[in-house]
Amino acid sequence: MKHLVTFRMIDAIARTGSIRSAAEQVNQTPSAVQRRLQNYEDELGYEIFQRTSKGVRLNAAGEMAIQHIRQTLADTERLNSLIADLAGVRRGHVNIGCSQALMPYFLPAQIARYQARYPEVTFNVQVMEHSRAAEALEAFQVDIALVFDEKTVPDYEVHLAVPQRLAAIMARDHPLARHKILRLRQCYEYPVALALRGFSGRLLLERALHGKTFRKPPIVQSDSFEYLMAHVATTDAITFQIQIGAPDASQSAPQDRGIISREIDTRDVTGGMLLLGLKRNRALPVAASRFVEQITLSLSDEYRPSSD
Repeated sequence: MKHLVTFRMIDAIARTGSIRSAAEQVNQTPSAVQRRLQNYEDELGYEIFQRTSKGVRLNAAGEMAIQHIRQTLADTERLNSLIADLAGVRRGHVNIGCSQALMPYFLPAQIARYQARYPEVTFNVQVMEHSRAAEALEAFQVDIALVFDEKTVPDYEVHLAVPQRLAAIMARDHPLARHKILRLRQCYEYPVALALRGFSGRLLLERALHGKTFRKPPIVQSDSFEYLMAHVATTDAITFQIQIGAPDASQSAPQDRGIISREIDTRDVTGGMLLLGLKRNRALPVAASRFVEQITLSLSDEYRPSSD
């Protein structure tokens, strides 16, 4: 399968926009990568990259070629996974694109559980918001997207959608911690630390606060929810996160960070959906497919709609 080596090199060139950077990724010399590309273009009969002073980028023919290349690499990965599974080896690799909310609790627990059964399966987890995750699925950069979205109609296959309420996060000894459900007005009696504008949870909050007289600017803004949670743990400030990214969201989540969460009343914030997304018409490798089955069951059990 020598052509797969060439395909991986071309894919690396397309992703990095540089033959030299691609060579570093695939552990080859730039001249070796250049030869592979030249041979492929000669066989195809068309150049697939436009050379510029800043590097290379796909031309129209290249955009079509790269889809074929990535589909072939994905199909080969699935074939290898099926053969390994048939032999009882159960190896594989799973690429995940997810919202930050999945990082502290849900995904670490799910991956650890999966690897306890299949220790030779490896994972790559990248933080990305909804629109970037859609692009990554289309480009075969990730197998699975787990992203929160407050309103967008996805252009990928939604395998599962579960509701997510907004929660306030605060120090365990915070005065508001004695309440089970909070109103936004109560939260805004204290300093607030917020995610940057553009994050879906922040958009939910901004809409809910529109026209409210108690609205005030945050004392801290950050693109890191880890930082925001660390900040509120040592102050009287409050931050916000969707349920799955909040402490106490799961019985298996570690509770040693000195913080606690309380859900916001749905009269103030309606919430959004956590989407498990897949590329349409793509057959996943066995490892990724089994992981999808596992997290589908977990999410369905955790966020099953109430029968009341």
